[in-house]
Amino acid sequence: MNAVLKPSISAEEREERRRGIAAARGSVRLEGFVLSAQAERVNERYVDGELTIDEYIAAVKKLD
Repeated sequence: MNAVLKPSISAEEREERRRGIAAARGSVRLEGFVLSAQAERVNERYVDGELTIDEYIAAVKKLD
């Protein structure tokens, strides 16, 4: 198996990411929109450290 393992992120980094995503989600809701389930899955992967910021941005850009 040739799985590439990403370094795990610290609890502090995870919390910072969680807060950032929550703030962005709130901003989107204030504009009258709701994030799709697909977007929320990408957000969760970023918060959990599965995606780097560059991978996160690329994944978001690919969303419908």
